[in-house]
Amino acid sequence: MKPKNLYQLSLVWFIVSIISACGQNIPKDNLILAKKCDEVAKTYLQLGVEYMRRDKNDIALGRLQKALEIDQNCAEAHNAIAVLYERVGLDAKAIQHYQKAISLKPNGSDVHNNYGQFLCKREQWQEADRHFLKALQNPVYSTPEIPYTNAGLCALRSKNAHKAETYLRKALHKNPKFTRALYQMANLSYEQKHYVQAREYLQRYLRIGKHTPQTLWLGIRIERILNHRDIEAKYILLLRKNFPDALETQLLNQEQFSS
Repeated sequence: MKPKNLYQLSLVWFIVSIISACGQNIPKDNLILAKKCDEVAKTYLQLGVEYMRRDKNDIALGRLQKALEIDQNCAEAHNAIAVLYERVGLDAKAIQHYQKAISLKPNGSDVHNNYGQFLCKREQWQEADRHFLKALQNPVYSTPEIPYTNAGLCALRSKNAHKAETYLRKALHKNPKFTRALYQMANLSYEQKHYVQAREYLQRYLRIGKHTPQTLWLGIRIERILNHRDIEAKYILLLRKNFPDALETQLLNQEQFSS
C-alpha cells in the first residue's frame, strides 16, 4: 500500500476539480446585445466570442481587437478580450481590459463575475469576493447562481468551508437545478462527513446532469461508506468503461491495488 502517492493524487485531483469548476462565464446574450456598442463592433464581438468557444484564440483576438478599434467604449468587448488575455496568460492586459470594462459599465454582472474569478485564481480572496457580490447587486441579472457558485468555489480555495456552503446554498435557492452547485454541495457534504446528504445532492445532480469522472469517483466513495455495494460496483464499472484514462480511474486503480 502506498498512501503517500494516493494522498498526492487525491490532493492534485481536489485542487484541479476546484479550479476547473470555476470556469469563466464567456458572455452570451446580455454581452452581445449591449445597446451601447456600435453595431459593426458587436458583429466582430460575436465572431470573437464564437472563435473563443472553438479555442481558436488567435482568430478570436483579431476579431475582438477589431471590435475595439471600431468602438473603444464597448464594455462587453473589453470583457471578452480580458477573458481571452487571461486564457493565454497575459495577465497585465487582462487586468487592463477588465478594469476598463468595469469603468464603462460599473453594474455589469458578467465582467464583475469574470474579474472575480481572475482574482480568485491569484488568491486575492477578499477582492474576488467583492466583485462576486457586485455582480449580484444587479436586480435584473438573469443567472445569479453563477456568481454565487463561483464565490462558493473561491471560498473553498481559501479554505473557508462555512462561507462556501452559504454561497452554494444561495446558488441552489436561485436555481435548484444548477448542476455545478449541486455537485459542489455533494462534494462539500462528503468532505464534512455528511454522507447521506452528499448522496442526496449527487442524486439531485444525476436527475438532470451526466456522469463525469468526478461525479463517479465521488459516488463510489459515498456508496462505499454507506455500504451500498451494488451501487458502488455500478459506479466503478462506469468509471472504468467510460473514463479509462481519467485521474479518478488512476485513483481507483491505485486504491484497489493497494488494498
